This record gives sequence, structure tokens and C-alpha cells, in this order.
Amino acid sequence: MIGKSGRRPVHKEISPLDGRYYGRLGDLAELFCEQSLMRYRCFVELAYLEVLADTGRFFRLEETERAAIRKERESFGDREYENIKRIEAGTAHDVMACVEHLRERFPARAEWIHFALTSEDVNNLAYGLLFRDYAAKLQLPLLGRVLWHLMELARRWQDIPFPAKTHGQPASPTTAGKELAVFLSRLLRQYRQLKSFRFRGKLNGATGNWSAFAAADPDFDWIAFSGKFVGSLGLDFNPATTQIEDHDGWSEYFSLVRRINTILLDLDVDAWEYISRGFFVQRKKEGEVGSSTMPHKVNPIRFENSEGNLVLANSLLSTFSERLCHSRMQRDLSDSTVIRNVGVALAHSHLAWKETLAGLDRIEIDGEACRAELEREPQLLAEPYQIVLRAAGLKDAYGQLKELTRGRAVSIADFHRLLDSCAVDESRKSRLRKLDVPGYVGLSRRVCREALAAAEKELGE
Repeated sequence: MIGKSGRRPVHKEISPLDGRYYGRLGDLAELFCEQSLMRYRCFVELAYLEVLADTGRFFRLEETERAAIRKERESFGDREYENIKRIEAGTAHDVMACVEHLRERFPARAEWIHFALTSEDVNNLAYGLLFRDYAAKLQLPLLGRVLWHLMELARRWQDIPFPAKTHGQPASPTTAGKELAVFLSRLLRQYRQLKSFRFRGKLNGATGNWSAFAAADPDFDWIAFSGKFVGSLGLDFNPATTQIEDHDGWSEYFSLVRRINTILLDLDVDAWEYISRGFFVQRKKEGEVGSSTMPHKVNPIRFENSEGNLVLANSLLSTFSERLCHSRMQRDLSDSTVIRNVGVALAHSHLAWKETLAGLDRIEIDGEACRAELEREPQLLAEPYQIVLRAAGLKDAYGQLKELTRGRAVSIADFHRLLDSCAVDESRKSRLRKLDVPGYVGLSRRVCREALAAAEKELGE
């Protein structure tokens, strides 16, 4: 609409996904917009038309017709979408608008387009293809980039002693690489599941009984036909359904994405904590402002942005996982209303993953700060002392170390004096005297190396 000034009004967005963050989510906007869904629906309708012809039970397609169908599938764009929306304004039914659009394109085969199908036959397959393409082309590669960056940091930091906290209190030291290897291992398990995940689909008519199909040709094996067709689309066949595919597979997928999000949320929070404690430092970016009043600030904004988007995404994904598995008897449309918002949830996830990646790209470790923190906590040697002394046969070694250290400030000298009073062999005493807090990292380096090896095997060098 043109205003009195002769200028178009500025487009105003409801969601920041379509405004502030649009430039970072262009690929997702193309994939999850309504035009994309219409394109997938038309793809399914035309693919079905071809395999229906291949049965030889009703009609056959000329090679020129097949070429026209292929061209139509490949060239779907703005003009086609606008025509479908024009038709929908009259039909008030989006799938039938696609059907009428295709019947206009192929009038000679109009009666066979959407033959014996119900709208949900088309919808469930279209959504399945959409989700599959997003997972394979955009989501999995992005998660792979996060894994690679974690691998790089873990490899560089695998030998750097690092403070550990349990219950927020100083605990047995670790290495920075091993702590990142924990997140690497957790995400790698989910990566494998995402990589192997298969979406399901159905093609069985109005209440899932192939009734119209069987009425048209009772002697043909329609179940086998449908299974072969669904499989040809790269989906697993679900033969026993009501009018709708049960969406349990969708729920599994959304739960998988939610688990990945939860792991990344843990990573964001830990990284934020380590930055606040000075263990991680962020490289400054020229021209960036951290505060309108405090010039010194370099905020962990990437991890914070990721955290906020993950919370939003998981709220929606949790709703999808639960709600989409429900249907009143054979069919109701509440799932249709809900699933239209799936792009919002996956876009918030996608944006969060990018933000986590950007945060990881900016951090370095302050090894000196980590070592200084560890050296301020000599009481952490109570664990190795009591366990070695117990192994040497000293009675109540735990109690003696508890008495020495719990709630008290101690020094290395205090440990050595205790050691001098113990009747244990000199070799054990010598080993304990050589021990310092930064060196007490157990097998953390090996844990890190083995996690890296597993990731390299999965992702390749």
C-alpha cells in the first residue's frame, strides 16, 4: 500500500527472526517459508503422478510429459507460488490450491493428479522432505562446524591445568582440553543420531485403509506400491496410521534437536562462567561497544545470545514433541496449526548454534590465571594424600586429612608435616611430596586424546 507521501511504508516484523537476524538465517527463511512448503507439496504430487503412471493400471505418460513434469518440479518459483495463493483465495484450502495449480499446468492429466489421495498424504511427505533436507543440508553441517571448533580448542588446551568446581566449590583439578572434550563427546553422540535419523511417511488415504485406492483397483497391491513410493523419496514407510501420519518420528527428531540444544546451553553457561572468573578471555573486536557507560567491557554476548535463543527453541520444541503425537480419533487440524511454527523453533536453534560457534571463535585461555587459581587451593591435595595413605595401610587417613583441611586454610608445608608423622614407606612419601595442585590432573589428558580420536574418526581428518 502506498501512503500519501508516495513511499511504501517500512516493513515491520513481528519476530526478530524476520528482522534483526534475517541476514543470518536467509537459507532457513527460504526453506521454511510457505512458498517452500508449496514447492514440496507440488513435488510430491508430481512424483506421485509419475509412479501412478508407472503402474500401467490407469494411464501412461509420454516422454514429453515426463520432461514437462521434471521441468515443473525444478522451476517452481515466485510465479507458481503466486498462482497457488490466487487459487487458495477461492478454495480456502492450501493443498487443493496446489492440486488446482498443477491441473492448470497439466490439463490432459488433471483427473489423475491427487488421485485417491487425502491432503495429509501430501502434507506428511512434504514436511518429511523439508525436515530431511534441512537436517542434511544445513543443520548437520553446522553442528559439524561446532564439533570441529571444539576439537581444535581441546587439542590446543589438552595439557593446560584447569580449575574445577563441584557444587561451586574448588574440586580436583582437570585440564581445559578435557573439559571441552566432555562437550565434544556429548555432542558427537547426538551428531551420530542426527546423521542416521530417518523421517517417516505414509500414503494410505482418508483413514489409513487405502479404501479409495482399493476401490479404484482391488487387484493391485497398493500397500507395496505406497511403501516403494515413500522409500523412493528417502523416507521410511509407516503403513499403519489414521488419516495422519502419527508424527512420532517428528517428535523423536524435535527431541533430538532439543537434546543438542540442552548440551549447547550447558556449554554456553560454563563458558560464560569461565569468562567471568578470568579463566577464559575474549579477543576484542575493533569498533565493538560493551557498555554505554563502561568503556572497558568485553561482554560474552555470543554465549548469552545463544542461551536466550536455545531457551526459546526448546520451549517450542518441547511443545511440538508432545502435542504433535496427539490426534482426535482419525483426524483433527490442531497439528496443522502447530506445525506451521516449526521453522521458528528450528531457526532459533540454528541461530543459537551459530552464536555458540562465534563465541568459541573469540575465546582464548589464560593459562597463568588458571595455574594461579589452582595454586591458591592447596587443600585440593587432600584427596590424593588420603587415598595414597589409605592404600599404604594408614588407619583413618581420610579422617586425618579431613581434620587438617576441612574449613581451614592450609599450605603445602602442612601436608608435608603430616606426611612426616606417618609410618608409611619412603617411596610413597617421596611421590606425594613431589605432587602439586596443577599437576594433579589424573588421566584427563588421555580422556581428551581419546575423545579427539573418536571425533576425528567420525568427522574425518
